[in-house]
Amino acid sequence: MKRFITLLLSTIAVLGMSAQIVEPIQWSATTTMDTETEGHITLSATVEDGWHLYDLTLPDGGPNPTKISFETTPGIRLEGDLIPSIPAKVCVDMIFHLELGWWESDVSFEQKFRIVDGESNRIDATVSFQACNGSSCIAPSREVFELVVNTPGATVTENNDVAVAVDKETTSASVNNEINDLWAPVEAGESAESISSSPWWLIFIWGFGGGLLALLTPCVWPLIPMTVSFFLKKGTPKGKSVRDAMIYGCSIVVIYLVLGLLITVIFGASKLNELSTNALFNIIFFLLLIVFAVSFFGAFDIKLPSKWSNGVDNRAERTTGLVSIFFMAFTLALVSFSCTGPIIGTLLVEAATMGNITGPAIGMTGFAIALALPFTLFAIFPAWLKEMPRSGGWLNSVKVVLGFLELALSLKFLSVADLAYGWGILDREVFISLWVVIFAMLGMYLLGKIRFSHDSQIEHVSVSRFFLSLISFSFAIYLIPGLWGAPLKGVSAFVPPLYTQDFNLYAGGQFEEFDDYEKGMRYAEVNNRPVLVDFSGYGCVNCRKMEGAVFDTDVVSDLIKENFVLIKLMVDDKQALSQPMTVEENGKKIVLETVGDKWSYLQRHKFGANTQPYYVILDGADGTMLTDARSYDENITEYVEWLNSGIANFKD
Repeated sequence: MKRFITLLLSTIAVLGMSAQIVEPIQWSATTTMDTETEGHITLSATVEDGWHLYDLTLPDGGPNPTKISFETTPGIRLEGDLIPSIPAKVCVDMIFHLELGWWESDVSFEQKFRIVDGESNRIDATVSFQACNGSSCIAPSREVFELVVNTPGATVTENNDVAVAVDKETTSASVNNEINDLWAPVEAGESAESISSSPWWLIFIWGFGGGLLALLTPCVWPLIPMTVSFFLKKGTPKGKSVRDAMIYGCSIVVIYLVLGLLITVIFGASKLNELSTNALFNIIFFLLLIVFAVSFFGAFDIKLPSKWSNGVDNRAERTTGLVSIFFMAFTLALVSFSCTGPIIGTLLVEAATMGNITGPAIGMTGFAIALALPFTLFAIFPAWLKEMPRSGGWLNSVKVVLGFLELALSLKFLSVADLAYGWGILDREVFISLWVVIFAMLGMYLLGKIRFSHDSQIEHVSVSRFFLSLISFSFAIYLIPGLWGAPLKGVSAFVPPLYTQDFNLYAGGQFEEFDDYEKGMRYAEVNNRPVLVDFSGYGCVNCRKMEGAVFDTDVVSDLIKENFVLIKLMVDDKQALSQPMTVEENGKKIVLETVGDKWSYLQRHKFGANTQPYYVILDGADGTMLTDARSYDENITEYVEWLNSGIANFKD
């Protein structure tokens, strides 16, 4: 356990990351002659762990697809289509709400060709691509390969180390006059901070909270005094009884931790990612949670076969010592499954949607610790047993409340599938309407106005029920403005995006921004303001997250409006420049043909970085940095502090 806690703490540690040029995709190319006149080209992409390369075709409105084109001399003819070595994994992106394909591991692409003129021997291959990971994207990049067709059986390999936008037909040697002193490289210092996108502590808290809820169910609560009394009445010294009870609690933790690890091993990292993005999985989760909710409402019980629990119970009676205690803990897990199963199922779904291989293990550990604590504590302090509330109708009420929560959560998964397939059955106002009704009905249930078949008559409303109903009604009222387009930032991670809202009274209010670096800098100099440069991209998922979670908040929006000139530069803008710009980078002359090429080069040349989102604060007069750069981090407080530090340094 000590080792596990140490590992857990090290996992959630936040580390700074200096600005740097990131090259997560390495390309190589070969040509192979299969016969005297037929051969094939192989373009291989090595994908760095944690990154993904986008598919060859993607829907409009999303990131940039991978594009591979060939130019051949007249005597060479391409045969057939470009074939990838493995199919792209198709997932539903919950930011763009599009079904996207990508590769998370090494992949190669094969193109066949035929020589129809023996004197022809050259093929030029151009690869345009973009890659992203959990917190950033690189700007669209290009690799160019000049491949020589050799004799039969021979293989010619070419590797390019620099991804550049090269136009071989352009021979201009002059640097475009738009690149001036404001483009001069800066000292980046400790630069952009990168915060882990996998909140392990949150998974653990979800698990621990689920364990506490499981304790309050009628399948578990009555077992606490029965089990603890059994240990204390075995006639063994108190010290040994306490030790046995602690072993019993540890056995519970081990059993549920092993269950989490089994889920992890069975599904693996890539499958867990599909659990959060694949439309079919989300439909399955929706139906699963509906079944759990109906079970908690009392329609039926979800039980394991009785022979399983009876068999384990008999095994516990026939054994002694530590083995007997372990089988008693296993019996508890099986007997209580009717109540804990739906909670565990929901927990594993949520842990899996975090998209990392150890999520279910950490979540189940939190669940098991919460479940095991009372058995251990009551064994150490047996006098507390007299203070425990007795079993009764309140336990059934807990199950029904959990049923309402399961029902509300199920809509989140249906929403993902609805957006993926474009059904349009769960637009934002429909989703919010259902939540308003669910939580209003939950409040009425807590006040005794709604009863299910297994509920007892409520003669009076307890103080706890009153306050819980107050919270439920208040939450329902909080949701109502969302029917007319209110942002509802407190639940923005659950409700569908605003663009699905048919009627929005809250549209507008965005701050103005420049999309041209030179114009924005000139405006800042004339008006004596610092500049906030936002390197973004149309295909950058986490750029959209930052805009919704940070920039759209009143405190950040007002701070930028009142103090900064905002320049947003889209590094994947495909609009052609009025005049191509020839620059030198890494000893090569490259031609910037699009607006995105220009801003991507600016980020690499001036700030030594190529991932997005990327934020810098500059002095509008000379283009110097006023504070360290920042990257993806949804912590609003830290972002405000960063903006204020830039303002203070500008005034100094």
